Amino acid sequence: MKPTIAITAGDINGVGYEILLKGLADSHILELCKPIIYGNACIAQQHAKNLTDEVKQLKYNIIKDASQAADGAINLITCYPDDTPLQIGVSTPEAGKASLAALERATQDLKRDLVQGLVTAPINKENIQSEQFRFSGHTEYLTHQFAQGNDSLMMMVSECMRVALVTNHVPIARVPEYITEERILNKLHTLEQTLQNDFTIEKPRIAVMALNPHAGDNGLIGTEEQTIIRPAVQKAVNEGICAFGPYSADGFFGAGKYVHFDAVLAMYHDQGLIPFKSLDMNGVNFTAGLSIIRTSPDHGTAYDLAGKNKANPISFRNALYMAIDLWHTRTQNAELKKDPLIIKPREQHERNQEYTPNFQA
Repeated sequence: MKPTIAITAGDINGVGYEILLKGLADSHILELCKPIIYGNACIAQQHAKNLTDEVKQLKYNIIKDASQAADGAINLITCYPDDTPLQIGVSTPEAGKASLAALERATQDLKRDLVQGLVTAPINKENIQSEQFRFSGHTEYLTHQFAQGNDSLMMMVSECMRVALVTNHVPIARVPEYITEERILNKLHTLEQTLQNDFTIEKPRIAVMALNPHAGDNGLIGTEEQTIIRPAVQKAVNEGICAFGPYSADGFFGAGKYVHFDAVLAMYHDQGLIPFKSLDMNGVNFTAGLSIIRTSPDHGTAYDLAGKNKANPISFRNALYMAIDLWHTRTQNAELKKDPLIIKPREQHERNQEYTPNFQA
């Protein structure tokens, strides 16, 4: 069985269409899933004009509802008009409206269980803002829709490292107010659960970063390590989580200590993402802690590359593969936990009567 994967095209003036079209040009993808692009075929074709013949020749199966998705085809649901103004490389209000229209339609289909995963191409976090969208990014919007009252976890995943964040898109001046013992502990629980359930690591080892330089130098340049982070790590350990730290981030990443851990919990966005992207720009952004599967490439709209056939589709393709893998993992886990053998009291009594051991010599 193949999962049906929703793919939102993101900002129409960025590299979203380019990377998803290049990614879907690999026919092997259609053997693994049923993709649905949430966007517009005319906009896709305009982007394809600047790409290779292989991409130009892609055919779209235009459908009105996700339930109509065909196997072996690139399905497409029209989310905004054909005449939506296209200004490649420029942020426009129309592009923001188109991004939101695609995201809202895909969200509806996720809630209807018509698709089994979501891969989001990059949006512009400014031009998408409206009365309907007051969030700092995809992660926060999808958390509102699918976290079921719990906290989600922004996580960057590659072959060499997994980095999760305590704070996501928060101004650096406000980061300290979000660093609380309760928040760190909640993030550690979510991280451990996703490492166990989605990555099948039975007892994951998690490194926790400090907030201040040199881990505060025993309070000389900050006390958060002593009063908040270390106590949170200790509570996590007491609850059975293999958490270690807090570590000074520069020395930790500079010395390559991340290779000894299954994941790293960073305190804020750039603390985790700068070393991650310095090592691998082809990683995947995964939102853990949701009731649905959501992945995305680990880069933005890249207006400077849009329309020039220079955007690399590897991160998008990795995000699509990861969404498929996560679906298989969760499906297998659900199957293993389904219908456990339960012996009712009467059945147990009858079984006991079937065999009476004879202890006589």
